Amino acid sequence: MNKLLLYSSDHHDQESMDSELEKLHLACKEWGFFQVINHGVSTSLVDSVKGGVEGFFNMEVEEKSRFGQKAGEKEGFGQVFVTSEEQKLVWADMFFLTTLPTHLRKPHLFPNLPNPFRDSLEAYSSQLKNIAHKILYLMAKALKMNPNDMKDLFEEGWQSMRMNYYPPCPQPDLVIGLNNHSDAVGLTILLQINDKEGLQIRKDGIWIPIKPIPNAFIVNIGDILEIVTNGIYRSIEHRAIVNADKERLSVATFYSPRLDGEIGPAPSLISKGTPALFKRIGVVDYFKGLFSRKLDGKSYVDAMRIYNSDEEAKI
Repeated sequence: MNKLLLYSSDHHDQESMDSELEKLHLACKEWGFFQVINHGVSTSLVDSVKGGVEGFFNMEVEEKSRFGQKAGEKEGFGQVFVTSEEQKLVWADMFFLTTLPTHLRKPHLFPNLPNPFRDSLEAYSSQLKNIAHKILYLMAKALKMNPNDMKDLFEEGWQSMRMNYYPPCPQPDLVIGLNNHSDAVGLTILLQINDKEGLQIRKDGIWIPIKPIPNAFIVNIGDILEIVTNGIYRSIEHRAIVNADKERLSVATFYSPRLDGEIGPAPSLISKGTPALFKRIGVVDYFKGLFSRKLDGKSYVDAMRIYNSDEEAKI
């Protein structure tokens, strides 16, 4: 999996910048995953967030229950996705919350987090927004898109975070940390909290374990970016596995278009020779459809595809 240098120390080295842009383009086309170094987020802030996440999951059950999911809501402490009887038991605790825009935060979640964790998460949220915008800008440049196609969609986007705690399991083969899926969002930026690996991606039918690079973020393309890039960049299935001897913790930051927007292939990527491969849909309607489904591979983005009559006959 490619390693991307996000902020070059020499901004005048055009050859180096072009090389990084080409690496990004190939990683997005061929893998849908890459790792970002030199991202500009201080080690002290990252360490503070890591400590806060560990502290949250170490709280007594009564304390964590104050952040529990309310009826009919996905945000809060608990489980996020619908599962079926055919799936393995999901062996994980999760805390999911909206972080940006601030007016969408649930009053019983983010504002009630203990300090200094709350302040650290506030700063981290802002930094991750900047990184997401930088990556999206570079993607548009690599694709030779009209930069406004990407900017207008994501500029005041919806940011959410999911903190994950996968406890050790005496029979890890009978459970799963997180079922195989592609992320339905635009972009996911993952921070590994401790040194226990568990993330795997599915490439050419084979599950490949991902070894995090020290001081790097793991980034993956979401289904929305596959739609916006008209299939040039593809999201990829991944999963989280558990083990018998040690817990694993991570925090995933999701960045998506603003909720009052509409997603579909970028106009600058559509021509008579390259027709739209995906439908247009409002962002709110898109996420309503997502949360009504179980977590299952790339089934949701596939439902957004436009098929011609010959293709439909084969399905």
